[in-house]
Amino acid sequence: MKNGRISFRVIKEELARRIAERVWAPGTLIPGEEVLAREFGAARATVNRALQELARSGLVERRRKSGTRVALHPLREARFVIPIVGNEITARGAEYRYRLLSRTIDRPPEVIAARLGLSLSELVLHVRCLHLADGAPYQFEDRWINLTAVPAARQESFETIGPNEWLVTHAPFSDAEFTFMAAAANEEEARLLDVSAGAPLFVGERITWLKEKPITLVRMAHPGTHRMVTRL
Repeated sequence: MKNGRISFRVIKEELARRIAERVWAPGTLIPGEEVLAREFGAARATVNRALQELARSGLVERRRKSGTRVALHPLREARFVIPIVGNEITARGAEYRYRLLSRTIDRPPEVIAARLGLSLSELVLHVRCLHLADGAPYQFEDRWINLTAVPAARQESFETIGPNEWLVTHAPFSDAEFTFMAAAANEEEARLLDVSAGAPLFVGERITWLKEKPITLVRMAHPGTHRMVTRL
């Protein structure tokens, strides 16, 4: 398997094959970077990157000074891409429409301040909007934006573009927390989503940060028939 220009992907795939076929059993200490570099005829940095990718996927565990072992209980890493809801709707073959419901700048309620880690004296932008597919309610978006982190949002009206789409291009983030749950529709959600009060909803909540600075908290409510699909 000598090849001076071998890529880290080829090395990663070969090591993953050995793990899958139990050439290296769970818990086994695999050869070090120098040994693998000689075997594959590759730079040590290339081998290191392949091992990093395997560690991210949960197949191996790396410990400084103790080497790399095959994970006893391999974990698969789920990666969520934050979708632009308009693209999500049109990808389903439906016509997308957007409706701004309200836009206000105010101090956050206690529960919002606590979740974002903000003081009650800081100003936040509160945007409520409705996304529709073929004229039917698809998602009610209730979003809070930290103006200290994203001051440009103060100048955006959000009358023609949704805050989700705008933030994707104006507010990069380094960390995110996703929560998915079932919830009963309150009176406002029932009216906007055209369901009965108390009807089950599919709800997603997301908080994003840029390092230690909170960017936004959003609650996205869908009718109970909504489905979300992801792959590992």
